[in-house]
Amino acid sequence: MKNHLETLHRLSAQNSRRIIGLMSGTSLDGLDVALCRFTGAGADCRVQLEAFETIPYDELFRREIRRIFARREIDFQHLVLLNVTVAERHAAIVLDCLRKWKVSPAEVDLLASHGQTVFHAPRHFHHLPDYPNATLQIGDGDHLARRTGIITLSDFRQKHLAAGGEGAPLALYGDYFLFSKKGEDRFLLNIGGIANFTFLPGDLDPDKAFATDTGPGNTLLDHVASARFGVAFDEDSRFAKAGTIDNELLDRMKNHPYFQLANPKTTGPEMFGQEFLENCLQQHRDISAENLMATLTRFTAETIAEAVLQVETAFPKRLYLSGGGAHNPKLVEYLRELLPGFPVDPFERLGISGDAKEAVLFAALANETLAGRYSEGQRLGGIPLVSMGKISLPG
Repeated sequence: MKNHLETLHRLSAQNSRRIIGLMSGTSLDGLDVALCRFTGAGADCRVQLEAFETIPYDELFRREIRRIFARREIDFQHLVLLNVTVAERHAAIVLDCLRKWKVSPAEVDLLASHGQTVFHAPRHFHHLPDYPNATLQIGDGDHLARRTGIITLSDFRQKHLAAGGEGAPLALYGDYFLFSKKGEDRFLLNIGGIANFTFLPGDLDPDKAFATDTGPGNTLLDHVASARFGVAFDEDSRFAKAGTIDNELLDRMKNHPYFQLANPKTTGPEMFGQEFLENCLQQHRDISAENLMATLTRFTAETIAEAVLQVETAFPKRLYLSGGGAHNPKLVEYLRELLPGFPVDPFERLGISGDAKEAVLFAALANETLAGRYSEGQRLGGIPLVSMGKISLPG
């Protein structure tokens, strides 16, 4: 163990670190693997994305995760088994990527794994006064470290909970250090299964910066694409473009209490999943699949835009878009319409692939845990600046 601790001490003192970030989101489409080179930390942090891959999950693996994903009642044995299986699958993917990139595991300093969220339960969701905010991700870090031979940081969200947050979104920490710009109010919008954005104020005031979930991103769209059309997603908005928005259904969906909460807030498929959709459709059983897709696309766009417009801005503002939803042309069209005065740019304008962004941010969290220096009482977005991630040693 001593040699691993000495390695951690050495890495913390180095000016640069090579870190792999792993992200598997609520869309369950696959694992994002980002090989990053970090220089410095905190406000002096810089990152270079050396390589990136998204490795899709096969349908059998997706089904195995869905057996416990966002469900109140599950087979606990299956949960326990998947905690190991997910880690083993992710480790195998990492090693395959390294072979493809011709990089040895010994040339990688750290592995930063988000894991797979299986249940997210903030207080406003569970409504149990005697219980705190909670969230659970599986894919054990010890198995990742042992299988890859790379020191691993994982389970990042628990420290955020312990510091008084909801465990999500964690994007704020990496976004603030990597992408803030003096004189520009930036909205970094990521549309994954759930949509979220980070607000970075142009005066760089850490108390004004925050990250929030806005509501569904692609989760309901992908569900309908699979259930009604037999495809994974609405490619090029083909089905949404063929439909007409049902305004009565749209209003019914937007009437959910979540949308009355102030920013910042968090949610997940536990709240906006198949049960939510079925309840909303009770009086709309005859809606065509195309009209449903059109309405859901508008629903995602309006709830994003309304959350963004709650934010008071003092500098020229700009929105940078990443995630799977950035490839949905109808959704992007609606956002441009609903956010007049907001230039909407692809995230690539900031020098990082929008598809890689989430994986890069978890690598950034690991970099901060090793090399960040924070004074007692320093805060960001109303939460204490804390080191996140449990450290797993290979031996």
